[in-house]
Amino acid sequence: MTRQFARRAPLDAPQFLYGEIAQRMLRRLSYIRIAPHDILDAGCGAAHALDPLRARYPDQRYIGLDACGALLDTARERYAAKPGFWHRLRNKPTPAAEFRQADLAETGLPDESLDLVWSNLALHWHPEPHLVLQEWRRVLRNDALAMYSSLGPGTFRELRDALAEVDPDTRPMEFVDMHDFGDLMLQVGFADPVMDQEIITLTYKTADKLLEDVRALGGNPHPERRRGLPGRAWRERLVRALERRRHADGTIHLSLEVAYGHAWRVAARRGVFGDLPVTTFKRAQPLEAGKPPPRVVPRKPDGEN
Repeated sequence: MTRQFARRAPLDAPQFLYGEIAQRMLRRLSYIRIAPHDILDAGCGAAHALDPLRARYPDQRYIGLDACGALLDTARERYAAKPGFWHRLRNKPTPAAEFRQADLAETGLPDESLDLVWSNLALHWHPEPHLVLQEWRRVLRNDALAMYSSLGPGTFRELRDALAEVDPDTRPMEFVDMHDFGDLMLQVGFADPVMDQEIITLTYKTADKLLEDVRALGGNPHPERRRGLPGRAWRERLVRALERRRHADGTIHLSLEVAYGHAWRVAARRGVFGDLPVTTFKRAQPLEAGKPPPRVVPRKPDGEN
């Protein structure tokens, strides 16, 4: 997966989606009373969210973390060596941004050192999201916030249907339902998760442009995906399958199910089965000491067997 994103560096092309979702996350964040100082941008890519976050929290200490070194190199070139827009605009210095290369589930950051974990369209790329959520709880202070967005099972529905028609053996990427993520946040020790989702429909005049955008958004990390590059004939069959799905207005649609979630990190108390979050003791299923939560199994979209 890291190599696939390295080939797409600096991820400027897909900002038509990533940037829009970041703005929608910021609007949600505006309703929450929080004044974070230490912020982790988990899965920061080339740090496109840095300036928008600085605009809201100008005195923040920003830590951008990603597993892809090529994207972090771009982020350092753009932000670490020279002041950004909000840095130049203010009369006093903005804390320098810090960039770290690490897995989302093993950040290497100290316990209880952050006020906000922000993650925009990154969690669904990780093969073991329960470990990522555990790590977020570990690095957050009490009463600190985790906020993220991710793609859900309804994403790329039209493309998946076309792929099934062209090549039934092709295994596209699967996505986790937001309710599973909400349940998982409770299990790992977060309190009062708030989850919601929306369907964003992109429209295209050509199938080639649709496939170009899908490729720009990221690769396919499914372990049983097709190996190697498909041939021209295979692609032409896929384009024809998409063409057959044109709507009355002549456009081809591509659905994106975007899930949003946030929850608070709360203190824990020692119970029979280990540490249990105080405010979720009656609602969360207790975990045996040393035993990780169950692996999240992506659900299929409604209507699939």
